[in-house]
Amino acid sequence: MWDLWTQFGVAVLIAVAAGVVVAVIATIVLAIVARRRRWAGVLSRHSRAPFRMLLLVAGLWVAVRVAFPDETWGSILTQILTIAIIAASAWLLASLVVVATDIALGRYRIDVPDNRVARRIRTQTLVVRRLAIAIIVIIGIGAVLLTFDSVRAVGASVLASAGIASVVAGLAAQSVLANVFAGLQIVFSDSLRVDDVVVADGEWGRVGEITLSYVVLDLWDDRRLVLPCTYFTTTPFENWTRRGSELLGAVEMDLDWNVSPERMREHLHDVVAGTDLWDGRTAVLQVTDAIAGYVRVRILVTAKDAPTLFDLRCLVREAMVTWVQRTMPDAVPVQRVRMTDAAGAAPAQDTETRRHDGLFTGSVEAERRASTFTNAIPVVREPDTER
Repeated sequence: MWDLWTQFGVAVLIAVAAGVVVAVIATIVLAIVARRRRWAGVLSRHSRAPFRMLLLVAGLWVAVRVAFPDETWGSILTQILTIAIIAASAWLLASLVVVATDIALGRYRIDVPDNRVARRIRTQTLVVRRLAIAIIVIIGIGAVLLTFDSVRAVGASVLASAGIASVVAGLAAQSVLANVFAGLQIVFSDSLRVDDVVVADGEWGRVGEITLSYVVLDLWDDRRLVLPCTYFTTTPFENWTRRGSELLGAVEMDLDWNVSPERMREHLHDVVAGTDLWDGRTAVLQVTDAIAGYVRVRILVTAKDAPTLFDLRCLVREAMVTWVQRTMPDAVPVQRVRMTDAAGAAPAQDTETRRHDGLFTGSVEAERRASTFTNAIPVVREPDTER
């Protein structure tokens, strides 16, 4: 008996030593390659732990199958180590998916001005990563369950009832599945990308994260708005960076009729020429309305992106208000009130009721005009005794 346990101990030591040797060789090779290739460093950083765990568990599994003296406990340990091998393999595969996606994301930078393609690839890559990891986990759990004889025995009945179970599960998880498919539709239809500037649910913000069930918006005031994926497939929303980040914004002012649009236009060009916020494309001042005692002046300016446009609009609005107050005080909008004598202004009312001729009443011609709208309906009048 002691010889059997000794043989098992030697087998364990050999298995562990072999795993250590393989791990050291792999580490040295990756370190050498990492000097010239970035992917080797990423692979070593993410996959080192699961790879070593898989080597250790696989070595112990071989040692137990070959040299464990007790058959009963040997089967139990083999079952446990098999489950550990499946878990370590799933961990290693998930780390490889992370490595592959990180390498792909490293080739497309989003911190550059023209990053529309990079943002699309980044969004799709992140969703594919989550989907692949979820599939690996599900397959791993299924493989672990299939290691039990009782689960394999009921496999046929489970497959037979798969149709009914799928219908029940689909009805129970209808909203969840709708969000999953909506997330895939958003990503692969290129309607929404990470880092897009959007207006959704009345809020303005940037897309910070897209998952298979929800989208996170980083709002301008540091809040986070979480919306289900179905929102973006069923509700209209504004995407300010769909094709580019350049935007055009308006500044509207209601001024008095004494304003000089030409002088305002000259000052507008001086304002935008002296700031780096303006991208040089458009700076227009137009009078769009002139009613109700006011002149509506609209200024259109352009900027490279939404935050810059907001600051540019505020700058132009403040500069124009200050300039109007300083150079054309008569153009500042005012309200005119006419003071009258209430007692003397009221006309005396006649005691007698006056008769007014209207379009359809009061005269023969008016009544004839009214009869054309009554067609064949007779007009019945009661007798006027006084007349």
